[in-house]
Amino acid sequence: MNSKPLVSAIVIFLNAEKFIQEAIESIFAQTYDHWELLLVDDGSSDSSTAIARCYATKHPEKVRYLEHDGHQNHGMSATRNLGIRNAKGKYIAFLDADDVWLPHKLEQQVAILESQPEAAMVYGSTQYWYSWTEKPEDIQRDSVPDLGVQVNTLFKPPTLLTACYPLGKASAPCPSDLLLRREMVERIGGFEEDFRGMYQMYEDQAFLTKVYLKESVFVASECWDRYRLHPDSCSSMVTKAGQYHSVRLVFLNWLAKYLSEQGVKDNKIWQALRKALWPYRHPRLYRLLELAQHFVKHMKEVTEADKAAQMKELLKSIGRRTLSVQVRRWLRVQQQSHEYCPPVGWVRFGNLRRVTPISREFGFDRGLPVDRYYIENFLARYANDIRGRVLEIGDNSYTRKFGGDRVTKSDVLHVAETNSEATIFADLTCAEHIPSDTFDCFILTQTLHLIYDVRAALKTLYRILKPGGVVLATFPGISQISNDEWGDSWYWSFTSLSAQRLFEEVFSSANVKVETHGNVLAATAFLQGLATEELRQEELDYRDRSYEVIITVRAMKPEVA
Repeated sequence: MNSKPLVSAIVIFLNAEKFIQEAIESIFAQTYDHWELLLVDDGSSDSSTAIARCYATKHPEKVRYLEHDGHQNHGMSATRNLGIRNAKGKYIAFLDADDVWLPHKLEQQVAILESQPEAAMVYGSTQYWYSWTEKPEDIQRDSVPDLGVQVNTLFKPPTLLTACYPLGKASAPCPSDLLLRREMVERIGGFEEDFRGMYQMYEDQAFLTKVYLKESVFVASECWDRYRLHPDSCSSMVTKAGQYHSVRLVFLNWLAKYLSEQGVKDNKIWQALRKALWPYRHPRLYRLLELAQHFVKHMKEVTEADKAAQMKELLKSIGRRTLSVQVRRWLRVQQQSHEYCPPVGWVRFGNLRRVTPISREFGFDRGLPVDRYYIENFLARYANDIRGRVLEIGDNSYTRKFGGDRVTKSDVLHVAETNSEATIFADLTCAEHIPSDTFDCFILTQTLHLIYDVRAALKTLYRILKPGGVVLATFPGISQISNDEWGDSWYWSFTSLSAQRLFEEVFSSANVKVETHGNVLAATAFLQGLATEELRQEELDYRDRSYEVIITVRAMKPEVA
């Protein structure tokens, strides 16, 4: 009995009589011998069906022939899924009928996955194969493109989703280069069968999206396959038909829907997707900005005396009627390196021209609220303070998320006994029953504005902290008032100055650190009920102290002398 893990090699084909025999022979040439081959026919009308059946008849112990009911055509994804459903191996490898494997492909890839139990998939480099034609002009064209990511590395999810094409700059792996754990392929639901016709150009990218989002992937440095470049390939035909961008847009729209359905909140992923979609949603402006960026770059390379002439030539080459007055003014501002400020009447509010907010749920119904982004970044930065015995308001979700195994005991404080998660019931303004010098950390988020006697609450807070204990507090600055039961006790709005003064009355000034978070765009988005995912990270992280969306305080009770 063979102790090696079985690999199910799946070759899908449609009218592939020119190349399928060479693909099959490259599997038989593998130095790894424990494999089964599934030849899956997508309704071929040429001799490739006979070729596949012949191999299955001659090698029944190694090769199986499969087809859809009635020898129908169902597309690449459905055909790959048919192979997956019939696979028996621990691992699955795909080989497109016009590609070939190099001899050590399976042996080396199986060894990697056996030694990397966390990895659900492995891939390496691919040779772009032109010389198969044996034409003199193609002999020197073969190349192995750089992968664009660190090789011989295990990537945790979802790193490769934003690093690799089509959202990132790194190369996308070729399907013929992949080796995958069958249990993972089944877990993520295989290939998306809606990608048919010319849209199946992106069927592999849809599948890889699902892998990258949830699974770890090992990227190796070796080259294991040859990707045949020929005019009848799916990508060549789509490009030749001038349909590349329309097909790509369908994929990007599918990706947006899939990420939403999966509840993905990762801001970096949404930023990358918005960037990829932007040229399609604003085609004219994208083209104008391309021209403008070229112009701005060129302006740095010419003398001041030439700039006016260059501007005139640019506007002439584009055509004045193509550009609005606003865009021409923007170009002139870029030339002069000023920050653009539209004149009165030129501002366009778009979806924000409304007297009611887009959402009254603070952004919870759309993703991660803007204020929570700042609160969680603050707690992550001071996570080492969340240790020992920790007290939190309402529930202990932040204690668990940021404290980890540093926390020895977690307590929850609530004013009403209706809270089943609370271990301590108290009003912070009169909580004499809470012992003094008890807690190493008090996580006090978005609470003090609901307490009328703030000073009394802060004195209690100071008393119940151990010497050396830390309070991590946050306050709403620029904020809407909640429309739930807490809105009826929303007494105060704070500024960084009032927070500083209040805490210094109880804690020494040397032990109080106050910070502000936000800017005019973040404040506008928060007031409209938009979510973090709808802004770019650089927009969220820009700080303007005139727009305090969230105020954070770290205060420490002095050690006993």
